[in-house]
Amino acid sequence: MPQSFFALNPSTYSADYYPEQQEKNSFSFLSPSAMAEDKRMKLELSGMCINKGERLGFVIGEIRLSSEPSAAEMSTSVINGNDSLTGHIISTTIGGKNGEPKQTISYMAERVVGTGSFGVVFQAKCLETGEAVAIKKVLQDRRYKNRELQLMRVMDHPNVISLKHCFFSTTSTDELFLNLVMEYVPESMYRVLKHYSNANQRMPIIYVKLYMYQIFRGLAYIHTVPKVCHRDLKPQNILVDPLTHQVKLCDFGSAKVLVKGEANISYICSRFYRAPELIFGATEYTSSIDIWSAGCVLAELLLGQPLFPGENAVDQLVHIIKVLGTPTREEVRCMNPSYNDFRFPQIKAHPWHKIFHKKMPPEAIDLASRLLQYSPILRCTALEACAHPFFDELREPNARLPNGRPFPPLFNFKQELSGASPELVNKLIPDHAKRQIGLQFAHLAGS
Repeated sequence: MPQSFFALNPSTYSADYYPEQQEKNSFSFLSPSAMAEDKRMKLELSGMCINKGERLGFVIGEIRLSSEPSAAEMSTSVINGNDSLTGHIISTTIGGKNGEPKQTISYMAERVVGTGSFGVVFQAKCLETGEAVAIKKVLQDRRYKNRELQLMRVMDHPNVISLKHCFFSTTSTDELFLNLVMEYVPESMYRVLKHYSNANQRMPIIYVKLYMYQIFRGLAYIHTVPKVCHRDLKPQNILVDPLTHQVKLCDFGSAKVLVKGEANISYICSRFYRAPELIFGATEYTSSIDIWSAGCVLAELLLGQPLFPGENAVDQLVHIIKVLGTPTREEVRCMNPSYNDFRFPQIKAHPWHKIFHKKMPPEAIDLASRLLQYSPILRCTALEACAHPFFDELREPNARLPNGRPFPPLFNFKQELSGASPELVNKLIPDHAKRQIGLQFAHLAGS
């Protein structure tokens, strides 16, 4: 792989990047004779009530965790005068709780690696240790706690970006900013895809397996333990270590603990990866919207370009219907029980094996079909996806990276296996890994 793949790239942490800015998808599932039908379908759908939240999304908000940062949080961690970013030295105090000694840590802000409506992310170096970190700086409303901070404090998994600590800073205009100090991972899945696209190559299938498996492992953890739904899974929010090929989910700025019976906004998730129930305006959705997004990412890794590159909500649904066919009334009810407009043009589903190239492993096609289902309840869970035969190669005793190096840890499961059936656990952890895990595996399996 060319050296450019291993370079540190400014767009890695562009968490606010919207996928409609990507290049237009060059392939089409429609023959020239069907283009008129495609146009007619868009006109019919455009007159329907599809996701009013797309129009109201900027005025409908969700209730955040209330109360401003506590005095204990603020007293030792507010830094004055942090207007500049690069070249600025930031000193903050950590520790001091539960008898721990206080410690001063200084960071040199080296360069901006991501910007957006959320704020800015910059790469920094700890002057005491030389360690590289990513610092996400977001404007903090003094009336509320930051949901992303609350969630990141409780998450701990090899495939989820880790929060080291946080501090508050102010500017000359007395604005308050929250700074999340996270581990630094130099690449994003978006950049990796760009690399292969620029080289006119497809991603080797072993990397597709390795990356998707770790994505599902991360999702299995956040869905099971903290019960968090990411709500914006896309290649830009999936980080990759180019040396170890370890994958980490990042950017939990849209994430939320979903509570049954509690309404949520439907105008969420970047469009190419947005589940159809969100397009239909569902507000009581589940973490299966992340599974749909993961299915879109899988298809993109296999195709080298997005599967559903919609230009707006209607066009997004058109792209989905061209692949899955027209949803039935029952499927629409499963997506949004409150949706009553069923005036859909009747389109047959496009065979999955015709979407991918002829040499595509059938297991990959089968997995994609299990993820990209209209009915949220029919999509497999993240843990079930990990056990899919598509990933069996990763469980072989002598499996290695193409360069001969070992895979990153793949079987060091945490609490996400609690509640899993013994049969599922046996599929997930191969015999050679069970011997290494020993008593830990016995406990997880419930034996």
